[in-house]
Amino acid sequence: MTDAPATPHVEERGPTEMRDPLIREELKRASVWIGLALAVVGIAFLAQPLLLIIGGFVFASMLDGGTRLLGRVLPIPRGWRLLIVALAFVAFLVGTVMLTGSQMAAQAETFRTVMTQQLDRALAWVGSFGIVPADIEVTQIIQQLMGSLGRLTYAVTSVLGAITSFVMIVVIGLFIAAEPRLYERGAAWMLPIRMRDPFYRTSERMGRTLRHLMAGRLVGMAVEGVGTWILLWIGGVPMAALLGLLTGILAFLPNIGAIISGVLIVMVGFSAGWETGIWAIAVYAIVQIVDGYLIVPYVARKTVDLAPALVLGAQLLFGALFGILGLALADPIVALVKAALQQKSIEESGQAAGIAEP
Repeated sequence: MTDAPATPHVEERGPTEMRDPLIREELKRASVWIGLALAVVGIAFLAQPLLLIIGGFVFASMLDGGTRLLGRVLPIPRGWRLLIVALAFVAFLVGTVMLTGSQMAAQAETFRTVMTQQLDRALAWVGSFGIVPADIEVTQIIQQLMGSLGRLTYAVTSVLGAITSFVMIVVIGLFIAAEPRLYERGAAWMLPIRMRDPFYRTSERMGRTLRHLMAGRLVGMAVEGVGTWILLWIGGVPMAALLGLLTGILAFLPNIGAIISGVLIVMVGFSAGWETGIWAIAVYAIVQIVDGYLIVPYVARKTVDLAPALVLGAQLLFGALFGILGLALADPIVALVKAALQQKSIEESGQAAGIAEP
């Protein structure tokens, strides 16, 4: 008796078989999640250089805006106009340091002493209600805060770190402003061809938004800084020039900057007497009303109307995560994200209209 022919054994694909559609699909999903996790870790470790690059784009938008504005009255090649704007920026920095450097240095020491005394008085008053220890001093609080600051915040807020960061932002901004189309085409080259036209339109909208936002911010800084200085000087408030400079710089930070500058102005004003303190409060109110009811609405009409709560929330989040540099760049980042989302909505609406027309 002969054996029956054996039935051919059909081999099934194993878990390592990459041709299996199920395995390929699961591998794609796992790759997406792994890539997302690596991106989050990379952003956490590369936060400072990424923020410096974003700061370079912000500074480049300022230079580009000045170059375009100069082109309306001076019809010369773009390179020469950019050189004039860059030299004007350098001359402003050098002139400010030379004209006010010694005066600011002397006032800065007096300012530190006055603020320490005023804060000690405020803490003593709060301590009388049992809210904080009665013997606590400002120096102790500063030491605790500095000890609790993270590595990134300490690197950025230190003097050397701040100077290095500023120089890097300026250098990156100069390179981008010199040849913006080169970097735009380089970024578009990494995208599929079908996505390049929408990318160019989105890039143009984001650039226009950032230029207008920074132009309005510079106007606001100038108005607040100069106005505060003149009004405080008229009222006899000590260190008017230093307070005006600090107010102008802090005006770059909407919401939070106004609060900080207001506290500084009022505390220095009351250090010279009640009448001077009341004048300082009036000056702060006048400057903020002009900025809030004239400059900010005009900027909002020209750019994106950002809700104050949204900006403040972004500042708190970016400040907690990335330190003072994140706090300074929170507003431009939110404006850029909103501009990109608005352009994406326009693109999708256009595509839907094109499909519905036939």
